Amino acid sequence: MRRRIIIITAVHAPSAHFLAEAYTSLCHQELPDGWDWHWLIQEDGTTDAVAPHVPDDDRVTFRQGRPGGPGVARTLALAHADGEYVKVLDADDQLTPGTLARDLAALEADPSIGWATSRALDLLPDGTTTGFPGDPAPGPIERGTVLDSWKTNDFRAPVHPATLFIRRDLLLALGGWMALPASEDTGLLLALNATSRGWFSPEVGLLYRKWPGQATGQPSHTDTTEHTARMTIAEARARQLAHLNWRYPAAD
Repeated sequence: MRRRIIIITAVHAPSAHFLAEAYTSLCHQELPDGWDWHWLIQEDGTTDAVAPHVPDDDRVTFRQGRPGGPGVARTLALAHADGEYVKVLDADDQLTPGTLARDLAALEADPSIGWATSRALDLLPDGTTTGFPGDPAPGPIERGTVLDSWKTNDFRAPVHPATLFIRRDLLLALGGWMALPASEDTGLLLALNATSRGWFSPEVGLLYRKWPGQATGQPSHTDTTEHTARMTIAEARARQLAHLNWRYPAAD
């Protein structure tokens, strides 16, 4: 029986035309014998604008739901995740060759690792890419280190939440993504780091598209009142999880 990596993508109408490039990046992934991927695309809404951009491939499943933001869409898709691992892929981003195999190897080799991340590059509108400093050392990421770094660096995490590769049972235990209008993936990253060890691959694993229509580029994303509330609850959740000392994997 083949084993699966589930790719979860939230999409809304403005970003639907990028799905073709995300799909191409998935098709360029090579996995070990016995493994394959299943792409769950969940529209954040019920428009007629997304379906025409969904690839015709048996490995791709498309669903819709009432709008609630990307975190809600991803969590709805998680209900249909039938594999051992979940990989995040935003509709407007692209995986680089080898990403899935590296993520998989890290978690298959060490049961104490609950999640993996990798280096990301910004993909600019002119097609060029740019990185940013501050990547952690390659290898294990110990519990609590992401939260500490995030807090002391003006709420900037040392790893990119859009690169997450997660054990499905751990993701389910944490309830999926946070119920926030934005930063829901950062909230998940902090919760993961509060409860389990992670892994960082120094190779570039994601091209993170920068374009005028992306949600993080809108003025509402930086509204001071909302931003403060998002950061406050994301931190409080992670610290409470750490205080309760709930760990993955659970002790026998």
